[in-house]
Amino acid sequence: MKKPSNWNRRDWLSGAVVAPIAFACGCRTTPVTGRKQLRFIPKSMEMSLGEQSYAEVVSQAKPSENTLWRDAVLRTGQRIAEVANAPDFQWEFRLLASETKNAFCLPGGKVAIYEGIIPYCQNEAGLAVVMSHEIAHALAHHGAERMSQQAGVQGVNAMLGWAMSETTPATRELAMKAFGTGVQYGVLLPYSRKHESEADEIGLQLMAKAGYDPAEAPLFWGRFGQAKQGSETPPEWASTHPSDDRRASDLAAKLPEAMSVYQASPVRYGRGENLA
Repeated sequence: MKKPSNWNRRDWLSGAVVAPIAFACGCRTTPVTGRKQLRFIPKSMEMSLGEQSYAEVVSQAKPSENTLWRDAVLRTGQRIAEVANAPDFQWEFRLLASETKNAFCLPGGKVAIYEGIIPYCQNEAGLAVVMSHEIAHALAHHGAERMSQQAGVQGVNAMLGWAMSETTPATRELAMKAFGTGVQYGVLLPYSRKHESEADEIGLQLMAKAGYDPAEAPLFWGRFGQAKQGSETPPEWASTHPSDDRRASDLAAKLPEAMSVYQASPVRYGRGENLA
């Protein structure tokens, strides 16, 4: 096969030398689960991107005027932050006035909750389920891991394009489309669901350490799943998230260990204040 004009022996040597070093430097383990993960994004870059994204979001969003909910978000977030073992995080907790049923935590501890999800929380423990889950994503550096995966996919995609450079355009297009579909449904979506399940497990431990009853976790996902019944949702294999029923059952199975952590917590708030 004819090589492109800019492809030379030094390219092969650079790849052979850099790849093992990058692999060795990129291997990390996630908290609680101990899963091996491959991420190359420097922590400083990850946190800088988190701060920029957070500043952009909050500058365009209206802060909530509901003092009951706002105080609960701040109180619950601070309690979780105290047990998160992230001394380099610059924590911020905000409640945004929007009917969006969502929340997020960006690298560095930048947490935002949308008003739309609070009714499904019902109480502080339910709020802790949501906040602990989002904080777990940041603690496990899932964002940096996804960026590393995307970089790897782009690299393999470029290599495939080079390998197919002398085939017909139709054959090349078919191969690239098959590769993209295989990566999407065979790698990226399953990993996204793995991240969500892992954040559920880490979050369950976090809320228990913070003194919130972990038994609320499967109850929250049961309520949230019932609220979405009748709406059009993709099948689990085509989704970035596990089904709500699966999440509830997986969390219920992990409750015995989480309850031990909760019972060992120096302060226990139970379900906390009612937010209904």
